[in-house]
Amino acid sequence: MKCSPSYKLTKQQQLWPLAFKSKVVVKWFTQLVSWPDPTGSAMDLVLNVADYYLLTPYVYPVSWSEDGALRQILSLLVLTNLGAAVLYLGLGAMSYYFIFDHNLMKHPQFLENQVQREIKYALTSLPWISIPTVALFFAEVRGYSKLYDNVSESPLGWPGLFLSMISFLFFTDMCIYWIHRFLHHKLIYKLFHKPHHIWKIPTPFASHAFHPVDGFMQGLPYHIYPFLFPLQKVLYLVLYVFVNIWTISIHDGDYRVPSSLTSVINGSAHHTDHHLFFDYNYGQYFTLWDRLGGSYRHPSALMGKGPHDLIRKLQAEGKRVNGHGQRGATKKE
Repeated sequence: MKCSPSYKLTKQQQLWPLAFKSKVVVKWFTQLVSWPDPTGSAMDLVLNVADYYLLTPYVYPVSWSEDGALRQILSLLVLTNLGAAVLYLGLGAMSYYFIFDHNLMKHPQFLENQVQREIKYALTSLPWISIPTVALFFAEVRGYSKLYDNVSESPLGWPGLFLSMISFLFFTDMCIYWIHRFLHHKLIYKLFHKPHHIWKIPTPFASHAFHPVDGFMQGLPYHIYPFLFPLQKVLYLVLYVFVNIWTISIHDGDYRVPSSLTSVINGSAHHTDHHLFFDYNYGQYFTLWDRLGGSYRHPSALMGKGPHDLIRKLQAEGKRVNGHGQRGATKKE
């Protein structure tokens, strides 16, 4: 539907442009999740779009059916790797240049060439992580998940869409807490999770710098959810992007958290303490499971004892601070 060129904003819309834009986004999302799937298949939306605009007309021979298993696996492998790299590098770069406090690079535990090393490690791991991930995506494409196309297919309608979003966050937060804590077990830690803890003062690019086994295990709850619970396809994609944004945000060094949410939301300040002190704040979004599991630690950055405070102290003492600090850990490594 095209908008008339003579369309004018109302006075209220002129006064509240952000609110107006939000309404437009909500309206677009509402239309999208209510729109019937023209193919009537369970094929993933991203794969459908890629097939329609690129893969069918320009890549695959006519004899290769869009529903062929080999073609779908190859397509998913390429799209998954491309999508992961774009999300990681794109969102990571925006966070690094516009949010991350570069003064943190003066911390004595910030490593030499750390940013380059984080990026290299992540880009080396992502292709390996994609292999088992594609197997799960393929199962979704083949219709084994509980993903559905439009809201009318939800037993609870629009309220069900909202509830599925909330349950997705709480379910994945719970699973990641216990997986993360398992990865800290002394028999497992050095094998898989230790590489991520090299970055004591992480940057946004540390967000995906995992050992492949570690990365897949912590990402597994996101892929398991639609096999256990109904979830609308577009909402699934939105949540997938949100997960990547959140993962980057808790590594971005921006410790500002509204005081009313400090005890509830697991932000960058909480997660930085996890990197520094090892045994605390395993959660992803919330502090709930850390409190239940006895692993909650109030962020040191919010008590005047964080990385910025150490840098200021060293500078006040006239000690040399730069981005090439020592590699020692605060507690364990």
